[in-house]
Amino acid sequence: MTTMSPAPIHTTIAVPTMATAGRTVRDPRLDVFRGFAMFIILLAHTPGNAWTAWLPPGRWGFSDATEIFVFCSGMASAIAFGGTFDRLGWLTGTARVAFRVWQIYWTHICMFLFLATMLAAIDASGWHPETEYIGVLNLWKFFADPAPQIIGLLSLTYVPNYFDILPMYMVVLVMMPAAIALARISLLLAATVSLALWLLAQEALLTWAGVPGWHLSFPAEPWSDRRWYFNPFGWQLLFFTGFAFMRGWLPAPPVRSWLLGLALAVVLMNVVYSTIGLRLFDFDFVREWRQTNVGWFEKTDLGILRYVHFLAMGYLAWSAAGRGGRHLVITGTGVLARIREGAVATISKVGQQSLAVFVFSMVLAQINGYLMDVIGRTAFTTSLVNLTGLGLLVACAYGAGWFKSQPWRVKR
Repeated sequence: MTTMSPAPIHTTIAVPTMATAGRTVRDPRLDVFRGFAMFIILLAHTPGNAWTAWLPPGRWGFSDATEIFVFCSGMASAIAFGGTFDRLGWLTGTARVAFRVWQIYWTHICMFLFLATMLAAIDASGWHPETEYIGVLNLWKFFADPAPQIIGLLSLTYVPNYFDILPMYMVVLVMMPAAIALARISLLLAATVSLALWLLAQEALLTWAGVPGWHLSFPAEPWSDRRWYFNPFGWQLLFFTGFAFMRGWLPAPPVRSWLLGLALAVVLMNVVYSTIGLRLFDFDFVREWRQTNVGWFEKTDLGILRYVHFLAMGYLAWSAAGRGGRHLVITGTGVLARIREGAVATISKVGQQSLAVFVFSMVLAQINGYLMDVIGRTAFTTSLVNLTGLGLLVACAYGAGWFKSQPWRVKR
């Protein structure tokens, strides 16, 4: 048996710095972690999915797959857009960001319209009359009075909860040119502005301080005071943390035993205060603390404990992957090595096509929920639907990669 040659994703690369940020590079760790997040997002968004009782990281601590997605998006944006700003200037870099925002905007609109149409078609079919599927995503108002909701949809003043992450991502991308301009003046200034925006997004903290009117957020619907579920002014802190690490604005943390121990302690303490911890231990003091201190780990504004928990998990994962992701390189021969190499390559492919896979997963999650309504939710059917769904995400990633390669343009 011959020794396997490494797959392309195993190429060890240096972490970009201000000197190397102009070059387009792929970080294998980024692709693997984003791919992992895509799998979790599908499972977590599938209605009535028993697997989500234990699998998502958010069950074991305060942060979840959303944090992975946003942080890695910040890192990926530093790679994708940073070089344009460096080579072609701020205006051209801003234009490229604007074009990407335009693409994501129409992706968001099309995803909403497709899902709304699909759920309405299921309701009209009468195949499962026990459930009104437009109500699963709280779309009653849209169908009852569509004219003003279409205006709200296109102006992003109508953002149902299930459709909130792409609008948040767009707003954060819009902030990127300003962040780069500030960083060219002073990295401290850029960090201060990001922290200030995050503080102004903390509704619980501002209410406690007696200045609730300063809360920065966007309205999610015109008939209530509900705000966007993912507040971009809070989540930009996590995005720009990843952006800053990949741009070299923040130095990579050293791998030290005391830092590993501290990060592990944070993660383990989170288990005690997590929903899994409540299920396993049922400590009264934990239940009371969670009820009275929800603002510290609240998801909408990215509470500080979510941020700290993610940084601890991220440090452990970064340390385990090794510098440049060298521990993701599979060495040796045999069946086990080939399986591991194939798994890393597959997860990385999903991470490389994260936008296409994300949109597909949001649609597929609702289809999977409907299928389980029809066939039942036994251990076998739940596993069958979930595993098939994960396989379809992989197929989507490879399909998106094939289309992006534009094979029809190859000269023969």
